[in-house]
Amino acid sequence: MKLIPIYTWNKSMLQFNRKRDKLTRQPWTQGVLLLLCVIIAMLLANLPLVSTYYRAFLETNIQIHLQSPKGNINWLFPHDMTIEKFINDILMVIFFFTVGLEIKREVAHGELSSLKKAMLPVIAAFGGVIMPAVLYTLVNRGTLAASGWGIPTATDIAFAVCILSVLGDRVPVSLKVFLTALAIADDLIAILVVALFYGGHINFLLLALSVVVICVALLLSHFGQKHIWVYLMLAVILWILFYYSGIHATMSGVVMAFVIPSKARYERPYVLHKVKFFSQKLLSFDQIDDETMFPNGPQRHILRRIHKTAYGSLDMSYRVEHALSPWVNFFIMPIFALANAGVEIPDLSYFNILNTQGVAGGVGLGIFLGLVLGKPLGITLFSYLAIKTRICAMPDKAGWAMFFAVACLGGIGFTMSIFVDTLSFSDVEVVEQMRNAGKIAILVGSLAAGVLGSVLITTVSKIQNTKAA
Repeated sequence: MKLIPIYTWNKSMLQFNRKRDKLTRQPWTQGVLLLLCVIIAMLLANLPLVSTYYRAFLETNIQIHLQSPKGNINWLFPHDMTIEKFINDILMVIFFFTVGLEIKREVAHGELSSLKKAMLPVIAAFGGVIMPAVLYTLVNRGTLAASGWGIPTATDIAFAVCILSVLGDRVPVSLKVFLTALAIADDLIAILVVALFYGGHINFLLLALSVVVICVALLLSHFGQKHIWVYLMLAVILWILFYYSGIHATMSGVVMAFVIPSKARYERPYVLHKVKFFSQKLLSFDQIDDETMFPNGPQRHILRRIHKTAYGSLDMSYRVEHALSPWVNFFIMPIFALANAGVEIPDLSYFNILNTQGVAGGVGLGIFLGLVLGKPLGITLFSYLAIKTRICAMPDKAGWAMFFAVACLGGIGFTMSIFVDTLSFSDVEVVEQMRNAGKIAILVGSLAAGVLGSVLITTVSKIQNTKAA
């Protein structure tokens, strides 16, 4: 058997990496991948040959067990940790951490960086949370399902951006920016909803220790601590305290995102001075060895110094977000979808989300109405009031018809909605039936919202083009 020449191998790998990078940069890639994972999860949960193994795998315990020979020490850590909980309570910490970093960046430098920029998306986001919650509560008030009001309040930015990229120039750029900023503000509200309403019994001693850890991290950041391992160690301690204190463990990721330094080690004048100095040194070493050899020994040292300076000019928040984003988008979120979107469907009546008489009551109807009707109405109504009272201005080149059509895409809930669904109804005997009904409603409602938004955007765009002609 002939070995593959190293040049051919390296060339093939380079071409593969270029194609992979090009594919992952497409705005629709993540949405398509998540959709495929949902389909696979549904098949795994319902095909007779694999459904038992799928559920058994997710329910497998993964814990560290410390036991002495005489049994004096018998510790399990973390308690009640299954593969499904590992995904939802540990891997999703990284997801919430990157969400926190994104919000922090947008508040500092992006679409939420000034009051003028932030007002309309934030007001619209509150409308998009309040209206679905009200509709859900009206359907389920006084029932066991009432605690699920937070499920239809979230917007999934991945699917929304995926659809916007497919629709292309039919949507004004200003409305694309508006929907993205709205989804970020929506994530922040969803984080607050989870933290305030979907935790467990609070252990105030552990909560107080958590506050101490957060204060230590803030002090280290204030006094210029730039080593990531210090914050990683504090993040692990904070996760443990949150996990056992009754506050959902994923919130530790959000807290650490806002704590880690946003200031680079080196400032602009220093970086420019060093780069100029090292560039001159790099040229001065050209004559030391054969000119055809680049870089020579001293030049390699100079290039390493330039790399170190460039690395120090990027703040920790940016570096960490840049490093984690591909893992979150193409590993953690797909795994979350595989673990949580697999709903066992005994018969087609499960898709009858309008039925309020079954075990799950009005869970499905409340979620569906919240996503498909509550989201666009809340976003549009609150925005209309804000614009008419001159608190905010209408996005450029946008009319109310197109605004409402884009607002319909806000009803694509998916990731955050499913996450809230996994935390809901914990004190109800029929918890699994309710959560499964909720997941079905999220999938159906998100699909309906995406189709409705796409159709309305296409229709409004055609009408506008006809009038313009």
